[in-house]
Amino acid sequence: MTEIATARRSRITPEREAELYDAVLDLLREVGYDALTMDAIATRTRSSKATLYRQWGGKAELVVRAIRHSKPDAANDIDTGSLRGDLHAVIKLEDDCTHEQNSALMRGVAMAMHNNPDLREALRALLIDPELSDFHQMIQRAIARGEVSADCPALEFMLHMLVGGFATRMLLDDQPPTQDFLISYLDAVVLPALGVDPRA
Repeated sequence: MTEIATARRSRITPEREAELYDAVLDLLREVGYDALTMDAIATRTRSSKATLYRQWGGKAELVVRAIRHSKPDAANDIDTGSLRGDLHAVIKLEDDCTHEQNSALMRGVAMAMHNNPDLREALRALLIDPELSDFHQMIQRAIARGEVSADCPALEFMLHMLVGGFATRMLLDDQPPTQDFLISYLDAVVLPALGVDPRA
């Protein structure tokens, strides 16, 4: 994939951009990443392919930006005064219906990522790295407050634990991840591994 486009000039209004992203996600849910084409996106959104390529460079960046747009922006502003409070607040940013939709969507994208290096690059640059940065800041605050030891061996695997609980809920239990499940998982698994008493 060519370098992620960060300096393209937008000729699309925010309202039109949001409408287009919604349509891309609808198509993605209908046909999956591999079968999704720029022709189909252009038809669904009543856009020209030239406009789509000029604005987003290609399918991978357009899809990942659509996913990013659908996620709440408030995670980097969360600071409840405790790690448990911060993590619970992140989970509560999305309701159960949204958790279920996002879980199914991300499973499909994760499968496609293995055969599409451009998709993997876009996911890393536009979605994963920014979220890692938010969680890193959250952890640094917890360390500064004395909640978590800086040398806790589980810190390295915190995000693996979080993603694992979210991703395997459907695989193991044939149920979507819900707020109640994710909060219980945090309190029973993630926080104890970090040395945080969930009852505190």
